[in-house]
Amino acid sequence: REDIQSDLGVGASFEREMMKRQRRFAACVTACIAIMVVLSGVRRDTSWQTQLAAAKVTGSFRPLASRRGRIMETRSRQTRMLRGSLIPEAATISAPQKSLGDAVRADFPILSQTVHGSRPLLYLDSAATSQKPKPVLEKFFGAVQGGMRAGNVKEQYEDARREVAALLNSVPEEVVFTRGATEAINLVARGWGDSHVSEGDEIILSVMEHHSNLVPWQALAERTGAKLRFVPLTTDDQAYDLDALKRLINPGKTKIVAMNHVSNVLGCANPVKEVVELAHAANAVVMLDACQSVPHMPVDFKELGVDFLAASGHKMLGPTGIGFLCARRQHLEEMEPLFVGDGVTETVSVSLDPAEAPSLSPIPWRFEAGTPPLAEAIALGEACRYIRDLGMDRIHKYEGELGRYLWDSLGAIPGVVMYGPSPYSEAGKDRGALVAFNYPGVHANDLAFFLDQEGVAIRSGHHCTQPLHRTLGVPGSARASMYIYNTKADVDAFCKKLKKTLKMFSDMGFGVEEPSPCPLVSTPDPTLKDPGIDRPCTNLWPHLEEDSESEVSSES
Repeated sequence: REDIQSDLGVGASFEREMMKRQRRFAACVTACIAIMVVLSGVRRDTSWQTQLAAAKVTGSFRPLASRRGRIMETRSRQTRMLRGSLIPEAATISAPQKSLGDAVRADFPILSQTVHGSRPLLYLDSAATSQKPKPVLEKFFGAVQGGMRAGNVKEQYEDARREVAALLNSVPEEVVFTRGATEAINLVARGWGDSHVSEGDEIILSVMEHHSNLVPWQALAERTGAKLRFVPLTTDDQAYDLDALKRLINPGKTKIVAMNHVSNVLGCANPVKEVVELAHAANAVVMLDACQSVPHMPVDFKELGVDFLAASGHKMLGPTGIGFLCARRQHLEEMEPLFVGDGVTETVSVSLDPAEAPSLSPIPWRFEAGTPPLAEAIALGEACRYIRDLGMDRIHKYEGELGRYLWDSLGAIPGVVMYGPSPYSEAGKDRGALVAFNYPGVHANDLAFFLDQEGVAIRSGHHCTQPLHRTLGVPGSARASMYIYNTKADVDAFCKKLKKTLKMFSDMGFGVEEPSPCPLVSTPDPTLKDPGIDRPCTNLWPHLEEDSESEVSSES
């Protein structure tokens, strides 16, 4: 103060000069703070002390001079600083927003573990089974420990049913808990199919169906004498051939059209609404396998218009041993239970009088025989709450970005063959965040094994879709699949490990650029029973040519 007063001379305004110098200093400090925040990526501290300091250095704070010349800060200004009202918009600098995968990763402690020594686990097999977040695990073990003695366990069980119904925009009375999607589909094939399908009727499936949505219908056809018809793939992009379905549907004969919503190999989202329209016009019902769609995208049971929908809990952050069937009420009323016993009936008698025959419980409980899977269902309800809280639209958008990034990254590796429509095509625009692929001359099982040694968990084999792989002309494939806890960094790490593994095979003389000499691999043959076992070829692994080997090496 004395230095400034001596510089200004007698009569000059000390307060005005002080303000002027403060503003100059504030400009420099603001610039320095901005640079430091951007470089460090630290979020803006919202405590009132920090906001007060920021207000001072940015010039938005105005000191008041008292009659005694003292600089004071009024309580009202501190209150407004606490609310952030004095922070200029231009001075607010936020760190880059976290991706969905980064935001939820802490809820999945298993993803922080290391395997095979010190290699971090890279989990890319969520299409087979998903990891479980901490809230779901806590619910599960809490229900296990409480068991039937917990006073509200029955209410929690029914709460879980309501959560499933809310996720699907259905009603609780239309949701039946099962051991999984396989049991749910069998429940429809037995409970509805046996009484509505007869000899000469037709059941339409597609060649891309999971065995769980194929074998029950084969068994139904065998019991009733019905015929099976199959929708092929489109030749240009390996998608569901809707035009072929139009030719296959036979009004008066077609009773059931069974399809998956999203293929667990091709990744494509199939045209469910169009199929429903064609099937209902022919008085046929639609069975939808939604195992690969319910966890990843908004699925509206009413809007889709399907008659039956099945999904499994362990693919949607829930435990194993639980799934559900969502069905129209009128169909459930027509169906017979798959199992009978306690829970299925309301009154039971030993009388031979038909009037005193056991009476069935109301739907949906008549289809849930025995002691219910309490812990599994309660944990599934928590899983539904978890993904609903995140937002299904947000999940679908995020996974769409991940899926495109995975497709582009794998496509950039020379020699990799990917299956299903491109995410940039009309048929692949809503495809899931998974890619099935092969590399010529390297068996998918071998590739998955050595990736596992690097800490990378993918899936290999026929993925319970043997007819589809025969259509594709390969015995099996490798598949990388992602969920909400994965990130683009996971894709980068996976492709780096994949290149390293392919380089290892190349150095050993495996891997070819030209088509395989084995007819089982190069040519589709629907008559083969199991191309993964019956393999007449002995020279499956010819050596790379010099130019091919150098290309792989340089890429790695």
